[in-house]
Amino acid sequence: MAKFVSEKIKMKSAARLAAVQATYMIAYGQLSVDEVIRDFIDGKVGRFVIEDEENGSEEMVEIGNMDTNYFATLTRSVHEKKEFIEKSLQQFLNEGWSFERMDGTLQALLLCATYEIINTLDVDVKVIIQEYVDLAYAFFSKKEPKMVNALLDQIAKETR
Repeated sequence: MAKFVSEKIKMKSAARLAAVQATYMIAYGQLSVDEVIRDFIDGKVGRFVIEDEENGSEEMVEIGNMDTNYFATLTRSVHEKKEFIEKSLQQFLNEGWSFERMDGTLQALLLCATYEIINTLDVDVKVIIQEYVDLAYAFFSKKEPKMVNALLDQIAKETR
């Protein structure tokens, strides 16, 4: 039986994906926060993802509508509090791990996830963690998503 997922939940998931992508673009691109947000909302970027087909091929699939207010607020808030979030994350990393040495996409994902865990108290923390672990699986192999799961779980236990 297919799991029912409301349109509101899908739109918030799409906003999280876009926020991770936008956070990456802000960190590594030459565009301002407002330009990146506008480009996503206008559909100039972030409208498609690559989906793996059963036969091993890949297909470009359009992402559904996103909660643009949630996306803009999350992206802007992560950018405004980036330094604080990075310092917080570093406290939870195992010795020998450095946030600065992580892949840029992983950094963006962890920044968004950590911000939401600390600041989005009206959403169950398990939902937030699962959303970002799912995103980690979309971008990475098994090692990174497992690390994301463990790290976010630890952050949630310490901050909530």
